[in-house]
Amino acid sequence: MPRATGTSARARRRTRRSSSGQRLFAFDRRLGVDLIAGADEAGRGCLAGPLVAAGVLFDYRALSTRELRLLGALNDSKQHSHEAREELYPLVLRTASRVVVVSRCVRGIDARGLHKTNLAALRDAVRAVSANAGGEVLCLIDGFAVPDFERPQRAIVDGDATSAAIAAASIVAKVTRDRYMQRAGELHPGWGFGEHMGYSTPSHREAILKNGVSPLHRMSFQSLAYQQLAL
Repeated sequence: MPRATGTSARARRRTRRSSSGQRLFAFDRRLGVDLIAGADEAGRGCLAGPLVAAGVLFDYRALSTRELRLLGALNDSKQHSHEAREELYPLVLRTASRVVVVSRCVRGIDARGLHKTNLAALRDAVRAVSANAGGEVLCLIDGFAVPDFERPQRAIVDGDATSAAIAAASIVAKVTRDRYMQRAGELHPGWGFGEHMGYSTPSHREAILKNGVSPLHRMSFQSLAYQQLAL
């Protein structure tokens, strides 16, 4: 009996995962526009590494039932393991009408400030992915409305867990940035970038105390780790 209960629970979890994409695509369809562009970022809360924004355009006139099934597990990138995100990444590229990635370097973040850099990256990503789309495009941005943007837009709170277009953008941004940070870990050994991806984990803070900062660290970021170094 305990075995059956455990199996049933696992089956329910698999069902929820496989139906998450259906729920997110249903949200986008209810907006009543055929062309939906979503934008999200990865790396905003990191101590080190770039900020990466992605834009994904879905054309609901062209999406087939098979393509929708391929993305049945689509969800906020934070809800997936590294392996699951890597599996979803090529499916998003195959299914979307267009995908754009924008990266902002550490020195640019330091010079302009994190929030301004984030808004500009989201704006550039959604502007590029919606350009010359061949019809009316509704642009959905996770959490923020972006300034100086000419198309209709909506800021969706928790958008990466609500909209398929934003969730797809979150997958693209996260996978792109993680791959960069894994490579950075090889080029800058000693800080463990390939494990924590630049986030403020205990091991990362310990590495900063031991080794100082690398060229990938954001010096403008107000962090306890930096305060401890008396920078």
